[in-house]
Amino acid sequence: MVKNFKLKPPFFEIGPKTYAWGQDIVDLALAADEISERYDVDIIFTAAYTELEKLSSLTKRLFVFAPHMDAINPGRGIGAVLPEAVQATGAAGVMLNHAEKPITYDALRHSIARADELGLATIVCANSLAEIKAIALLAPNIIVAEPTELIGTGQTSDLSYVRDSIRMVKEINPDILVLQGAGISSGADVYRTIRAGAEATGSSSGIMKAADRIAMVEEMIAAARKAYDECQAEEAAK
Repeated sequence: MVKNFKLKPPFFEIGPKTYAWGQDIVDLALAADEISERYDVDIIFTAAYTELEKLSSLTKRLFVFAPHMDAINPGRGIGAVLPEAVQATGAAGVMLNHAEKPITYDALRHSIARADELGLATIVCANSLAEIKAIALLAPNIIVAEPTELIGTGQTSDLSYVRDSIRMVKEINPDILVLQGAGISSGADVYRTIRAGAEATGSSSGIMKAADRIAMVEEMIAAARKAYDECQAEEAAK
């Protein structure tokens, strides 16, 4: 775990995947950067390798992450993604084990170790509660609790999964942040997830398939801020 990685709840992850590229990604990232500052909500922006250096240099508040890297050292490995090359782009971290780019547990262990060596934060995707528990033992910075079958469906995790996954991670390592993913397609989904106790959530297709992507980012970030502030106020009033 990268100890100097600072991210405060509520935070949000935007994953454009391959829905857009070039100037479209730049425009979305710049808008997200401004929205992040206005609502004081940290945003992880997981961009394609080709966009990492550009977005890292153009944005002020976004935490730009690579979508994957391989646990290799400089030398052989044509077609692989070298951790040092990710670091050189200025990226803050790397996403690992997404459902669309799964890796073995052993590869994950080595990838987290390589990221730690280079000061790259790690956000690791997990499906079941058993997988969440196993990954928590590897001490990434963030775990994405994301049932694979819900990705891209518009159906979010039930509240028991949200609460159980958070509790399980915090019992193992309270420093690991937990992001609840899968199926987030509106501000209402974001609000409900944060109100359930999540520190963060995120969206890919919910934003990238929206008629107005920037408006959807703002809707979701505003909902995260509102829900988290309400939770804090209620806790303070107890």
